[in-house]
Amino acid sequence: MAFLALTGTDIYTWLILPLLIFIARVFDVSLGTIRIIFVSRGTKYLAPLVGFFELLIWLLAIGQIMRNLSNIACYIAYAGGFATGTYVGMYLEEKLAMGVLLVRIITGKDSSELIDFLKSASFGVTSVDAHGATGHVNVIYTMINRGDLQRVVGIIRRFNPKAFYSIEDIRSVSKEIYPYRRPFHKRMHLPSLLKQRKGK
Repeated sequence: MAFLALTGTDIYTWLILPLLIFIARVFDVSLGTIRIIFVSRGTKYLAPLVGFFELLIWLLAIGQIMRNLSNIACYIAYAGGFATGTYVGMYLEEKLAMGVLLVRIITGKDSSELIDFLKSASFGVTSVDAHGATGHVNVIYTMINRGDLQRVVGIIRRFNPKAFYSIEDIRSVSKEIYPYRRPFHKRMHLPSLLKQRKGK
């Protein structure tokens, strides 16, 4: 009742209504960013669901704009919500870290140590000898989960700060992505333990 009593007042017109429009725009633009991520990842069921709520919130916001065409504060709130929602959407995309990436590393330096370290960290590695503009180079491919990107970049910079690397989004893969947890019996080295037990 108290909220309804505020409608029609200057506080509602110039403060509460623009604030509600701003919040609605932040939500719908953020959902739009997440929907695009789901579409690019081929998530068939979540993308339409997110799109439904995105458009519903947008309709509520634009409806208030159309009812208050003479209120400049609503226009500012609408534009400000769009800008803020874009930032929030990018932040959420970074934190969600969804998807698979292909990291391509090109280095003229001996890469055996880098390859060994990536393998020891349970990342799958494919290495190819090639020739670049400056001579012989080694091209290293590794496919990783997006959440492991900063870890892999840190490894690259640690072993070869001058190495060139590029990162590509992968839509889908046919098998499991590294790193993965090895089966329990392999991690525990059961064959060697059994040999030791027999020796005793």
